Amino acid sequence: MIFNETVFEVESILTELSNSINESQLVADYISSYHVMNKSDEVAKLRKDFKEVKEAFEKIEPYGKYAPDFKEKRRAVRKVKRELDTNELVSNFKFNETSLQNMLDYITFDIAKSISDDIKIDAGNPFFEFAKRGCGGSCHVG
Repeated sequence: MIFNETVFEVESILTELSNSINESQLVADYISSYHVMNKSDEVAKLRKDFKEVKEAFEKIEPYGKYAPDFKEKRRAVRKVKRELDTNELVSNFKFNETSLQNMLDYITFDIAKSISDDIKIDAGNPFFEFAKRGCGGSCHVG
């Protein structure tokens, strides 16, 4: 790669963009909700409970319906996972995380489209439908 003034200008613009993103309200909300969630004793207990029931289920999972208490342990995992996911602090964090990810997806989309309409973008978000996507790799199998 040849380093010329254009490269340095692009680097400067990207640094400004990165700084603007880091100073945004979405990033502040994300970081704040992350710290609040991780300091919560209730969330820590829910995570611990989830880990325990998940590990108990994983021990019998390979045996499927033939394992004793398979259905009960599977239900227990789902119940504890739901309790964790519906906790206000966890759901607030997940909302802020998704909002930040959406902003980053849109920025990526805008940058790619400013270069060429033919650039395919894999946003990793099934709701990010306006982006032209790749073939998922299956078109390259020959």
